[in-house]
Amino acid sequence: MKAYVFPGQGAQYVGMGKELYDHSETGRQLFDQANKILGFNITDVMFAGTDEDLKQTKVTQPAIFLHSVILAKTLGNFQPGMVAGHSLGEFSALVANGALSFEDGLRLVSQRAQAMQKACELEPSTMAAIMGLDDQTVEKVCQQISEIVVPANYNSPGQIVISGSMKGIDEAVEILKEMGAKRALKLKVGGAFHSPLMEPARKELEQAIHETRFSKPVCPVYQNATAAASSDPSQIMENLVKQLTSPVKWTQTVENMLKDKAASFTEVGPGKVLQGLIKKVDRQVPVQSA
Repeated sequence: MKAYVFPGQGAQYVGMGKELYDHSETGRQLFDQANKILGFNITDVMFAGTDEDLKQTKVTQPAIFLHSVILAKTLGNFQPGMVAGHSLGEFSALVANGALSFEDGLRLVSQRAQAMQKACELEPSTMAAIMGLDDQTVEKVCQQISEIVVPANYNSPGQIVISGSMKGIDEAVEILKEMGAKRALKLKVGGAFHSPLMEPARKELEQAIHETRFSKPVCPVYQNATAAASSDPSQIMENLVKQLTSPVKWTQTVENMLKDKAASFTEVGPGKVLQGLIKKVDRQVPVQSA
């Protein structure tokens, strides 16, 4: 069975999507439609902006979403048996499998980006990547710290990202280094994504999600909050609401997709990050870019 996966924030690059705009009539129409929906020409920033321009949250998330979804819509042989997306990528996956319309998906992603930006401004917070320790060790250290610090992304065996307050992350990084982490590196991000500090954004997005029409998808989506397959629109909505304050269970998602007979993985969107993470779960499974 063919599995398609969709990347999250951090995969952006200047010039992304330009080829789709230049060489596909469908691509051009969808990009032009996106400019109208967003109320600004995101194509200008994607195709010819600077790295700094692309890093603005209101640009980054819609840009990656657009690149992924438009690529999926212009693939000649796109017949997914299952889909999953990493964080933001879950929205791309839901448009690709027909659970969400292109327009609704883009609106939700834009609202999500703005809600997250506001939550980041309420309290300074950050994230750190931890390499070379098992998940249980990292979880235990997070629990011991009095500040807010939680596992945010279970990316692959031996690679986990933690999220929390500035002080809490500094404390956790020091302890985890002492415990033998190969790397414990603070990330250049605007805030503590996938942690309780995103609660204001979760509340704001919850309302927008409940006002959006979700349809029965053509294939199951494996969702970040549960790592389990879902085809039920109401369940998909609830898991999407939980996503902002829950960890991204990517390792567990890939393991479950493999158990459910994923024979190959195709990454749809900018970059190759997910292919690398999948290979760390199973070295034998074929992975490729769309």
